[in-house]
Amino acid sequence: MLNGQTITCAEVDVAVATRYSRVLTSQRRMSSAPQIGRIEEGDGLFEERSTSSASDDDQGLSLLQRALGGGGDLQGDEESSLSILMQVMLPFLVAGLGMVGAGLVLDLVQHWPVFKIVSELFIMVPALLGLKGNLEMTLASRLSTHANLGHLDNKEDCLSMIVGNMALIQCQAIVVGFLASVAAVVMGWIPEGHFDFLHALLLCAAALVTASLASLILKTDLWLSPLIVVGYLLSLPLWIWLAARNKHTKEVLYSGWTPVISAMMISSMGGLILDFTVSNYKGIAVFQPVINGVGGNLVAVQASRISTALHAAAPLGKMPKFVTEMCINPCSAFCARAGHPRTARVLLLLVVPGHLVFMYTISYLKAGHTSLTPIFVVTYLLAAFLQVAILLYISHVMVHWMWKMSIDPDNSAIPYLTALGDLLGTGLLAIAFHFLYVVGDRDADLGD
Repeated sequence: MLNGQTITCAEVDVAVATRYSRVLTSQRRMSSAPQIGRIEEGDGLFEERSTSSASDDDQGLSLLQRALGGGGDLQGDEESSLSILMQVMLPFLVAGLGMVGAGLVLDLVQHWPVFKIVSELFIMVPALLGLKGNLEMTLASRLSTHANLGHLDNKEDCLSMIVGNMALIQCQAIVVGFLASVAAVVMGWIPEGHFDFLHALLLCAAALVTASLASLILKTDLWLSPLIVVGYLLSLPLWIWLAARNKHTKEVLYSGWTPVISAMMISSMGGLILDFTVSNYKGIAVFQPVINGVGGNLVAVQASRISTALHAAAPLGKMPKFVTEMCINPCSAFCARAGHPRTARVLLLLVVPGHLVFMYTISYLKAGHTSLTPIFVVTYLLAAFLQVAILLYISHVMVHWMWKMSIDPDNSAIPYLTALGDLLGTGLLAIAFHFLYVVGDRDADLGD
């Protein structure tokens, strides 16, 4: 019994980052008198025992700690660093190679005439890459939490949840993709003082296609861009209707816009930096999706683990006993023996070897404009390491703060964190390239 409540607990499993298969599924009524407490794990491995309220709290907390396996600042039976590493490493490498591919594409298309004529396309790149990641990762986080709470055990509920979430994702993609194109047009128009309506239509059509399909090659025909824009906007009411009538997505449809729109604006600031920098340092294009993607993926793992631990331990808005403070110092966030700091250390240790693999893959494919000199490698790795360290610390504070404010981190934390990753990654990468230019490491990519 925990805080006078008898809790049913099952082991936690969180998408890419979790360990076990089920979590807390129900919470019974309060009882002020000592009573028989029962905590079921799996097939009921724990026997009923009659205890006082005080000992119930202690034993319940101990079992909850074991089930969470590292949630919050818990001590006790926890997942080892090696176990965390083995779970995260393969998805991390596969996703990283995908980002290398995205970097190769961006490095190639930056020389296309359309990217030179419509430079605002560079502003949209981080926003759209971040948007796709945000929508998919928040979807994965929501479905993971539902699975952990047993909401996907029923086939009918499972199908309803999947259909509703697909409609919600399509709705969000169309709206935020359209807003991303508007932001790119405005950010490109302000410094130049010139507005081109056909360019604006092209940006809007490209954003909508990328956000919703990410697979159609868009041509610059005068009739095609308006047709795509009108077609997607006309389909929007259908997706809104499907998402609104689904009980699993109705709340998110009304409350889930602020994070993704705010994230789009933050990522667009990173795009503004990229648009300014790529004209001077061509070699930055191939590395921009890599550094941003690695940071976003790693911090999403950490945020998802913290969020699910909180979901398992307490109702939304109430901080669990094991969370003593939200704004811990950076040393505690990475150096504490147990809990989420252990996961943060593992994720941080993946940064250097992961980026080395990705960098030399790019070099082996003879892509980009950059020679991997020792000073370039060290400077790039320093920027990447600093980006991930900042993001992991922010994730600890942000997820706990959102939980205390009754904001579901599954829907809100990841968009902000990945957008901050885009902004930090692009900014630090631009600083790194400028530093290399200043110290004399001047390939073609550095402005000579």
